[in-house]
Order: sequence, then C-alpha cells, then structure tokens
Amino acid sequence: MKENRRGTEAFLMQAAVVREPHGGIRFEEVIITPPRADEILVRNVATGICHTDINGLEGRLPSPLPIVLGHEGSGVVEAVGAEVHDVAPGDHVVMTYLTCGACRECTSGHESSCRSAGRLCFSGARPDGSHALQGHDGGVLNDRFFGQSSFAQYSITHRSNVVKVSKDLPLALLGPLGCGIMTGAGASWNILQVQPGMSFAVFGSGAVGLSALMAARIAGASTIIAIDRVPERLELARSLGATHVVDAGCEDLAEAVRAIAPDGVDRTIDTTGRLAVMGDAVRVLAQRGIAALVSHAEADGLTLSVKDMILSSKSICGVAEGGRSAASNINRILSHFAKGDFPFDRLIKTYPYKQIEAAIDDSLSGAVIKPIICWE
Repeated sequence: MKENRRGTEAFLMQAAVVREPHGGIRFEEVIITPPRADEILVRNVATGICHTDINGLEGRLPSPLPIVLGHEGSGVVEAVGAEVHDVAPGDHVVMTYLTCGACRECTSGHESSCRSAGRLCFSGARPDGSHALQGHDGGVLNDRFFGQSSFAQYSITHRSNVVKVSKDLPLALLGPLGCGIMTGAGASWNILQVQPGMSFAVFGSGAVGLSALMAARIAGASTIIAIDRVPERLELARSLGATHVVDAGCEDLAEAVRAIAPDGVDRTIDTTGRLAVMGDAVRVLAQRGIAALVSHAEADGLTLSVKDMILSSKSICGVAEGGRSAASNINRILSHFAKGDFPFDRLIKTYPYKQIEAAIDDSLSGAVIKPIICWE
C-alpha cells in the first residue's frame, strides 16, 4: 500500500444509506476500509443524481439493501493500492461503471457491453463477496454500486473504474459524464453514428436527451427535433441546437414529427422509457432509419409492425452507457466542452449534500435536469 493520510486504515465518514424500498435516504456515519492492491480511495467532490439511483430508492433494482447508491461521482484520488499505476494521489478523476476487463466486449473496446457488468455493478459487493463499507455498528452495508457507491464522502473503486481528467476542469460538474451525459452523447456518436445532413429526433429532453442532441449537432445533423412536455426544456433544447421542438402532450406525437420530416427521421433516440413513446420513435423513422433505446421505465411489451420494420429496413438498437468505452466518450465530450460546443454545465444545478432529498424531488418533478450534490 502506498502511504497516504487516509490510505492505510479504516475511518468514519458520512454516507447516504437506503435501508428499505420507498423508505427514503438518510445520512449515517459509516466505516470505509482501506483500498486493496487494485483499488483506489477517492475523496468525492460531487455526485450526480440519475434516475437509476431513484430506481434503487424505490426497490426496482437487483441490488440488495441496505446499500449506498450513487454512480456519477467525481473527486480527488486520496490513496491507491500497490498495483495501481495509472493514477496517483492528488489526481482528479471521474468514476464510471465497473467492467471485468477480460470478456470479448471489454478487450475489443466495447466495455459498455461487458458481459459481467450487471453482476459487478449491482451485486452490492466485491466479486469475493466482501464489502468496502460497514455500518457504524459493524453491520453489513452493501456498496460497490456501479463500482463506486458515491453517495458518500469517500469511495473505494477499482482501478479500471476511473477516468483521469485535467485539474483545469470544473471537477464538481464532471460526475454525470460517467453515466447520463455520456449515454446520450455516445448513443449519437457511437451507435446511431449521426452523419452530416441527417435528420435526428430526441424523445425526452432531459440530461441524456439533451446530451444526445448536442452530440448530433456536433456530428452535423441538419434537422434536429426535440420532444418534451416541459416548455422550459424545449426552450433550452432550441438554444443547444434543436431546429424544431414538439410538445409531447400533443394529440398525435408521430404525426407532429412527420409534419416536420415528411420522409421520416434518419435517427431517433428515446430516453423516456415509455412504451408508447418508444413506439413513436420507431414509427417516425425514415427508410433505413435507426432508433436507439436507452431507458426502460416501463415493463417489456413494445408493439411494433414487423411488416413496416422489414419493408422500411428500420433498425432498433439498445444502448448501455453510450457504447464503446467510458474513457473515449468522456474525453471526447470534454474536448468539445473546452471548445464551447458541448455546454453540459447548462443542464446542472448543484446542492449541498445534506439537501439530497430536495435534489431528488427536483429531479422527479422535472424542475431540474441534472442535480448534483456537492460534498465540499
């Protein structure tokens, strides 16, 4: 173990703990143990709130309770294990999802499709069943959510789970790049592969949708349609590059989109997870069009016309974490952010960490697109 102020012994910290479904989230004093040889101790600066965290609060994930959630963390490396050489104490990092690094997908640059990601990100423990966190009384506390459990002042994460970033960047705003923002951007760049002159429609103008929109604009889409129920979000979408906006509450959403693009839309993305909206995202496709699905808020049961899919050569793609690798997606976004092309900071509102419940409420109500809780 490389020596560091907090790197060699367990200590107490504050963490937001979920103990039962729909039971809320409360701050507790918990024990965090030192990093192992292949692990990193990160002092969290800020953590984004994602709807996946809210699903965890409501008991809709396979993760066992009690647990510390949080999977959009950014922070400063506090200590590293003996086998960690890519980062050092003092480095700024964004934490992301955990992968095995050994399967066909991981070794071919498609870590977002890791065959073991579900187990690694949702089991609540290391592969050997051990935990980095304990309750103050020594009781079991599940952790390792997406490999980070960053609703806490500190995180223990695997060396493969961090992306080093420049110290010149606003670290407190970078956490969502590790999930929601790169999911949208990566869907446009890696999966839909938006090309100059294409038409593009995003169903749902939240953090994922607006990130997909900005990426499509950067890729050269000529017609960009943003769809949402919240007028303020549609106004923001226009300012970020939408050429047209559609109120999702209109009588016939597919017809409204077709009025803008009579021949159909080349590329669409649904971020709502609503079955009816997914169907619209497919129905409005042009010949050889592709629809990306990134959310599953409702149960399975999407009804489509197979005849239309075949005769129009339409395709549907599922997208996890934006495709490809977290590092490639995050670095590409940051490159455009530095040039002013990808102002993801306009989606964000920050809160002191003790206001996490207010931040969650604002996310659920739609008042805030991407809430971030700050630990400092």
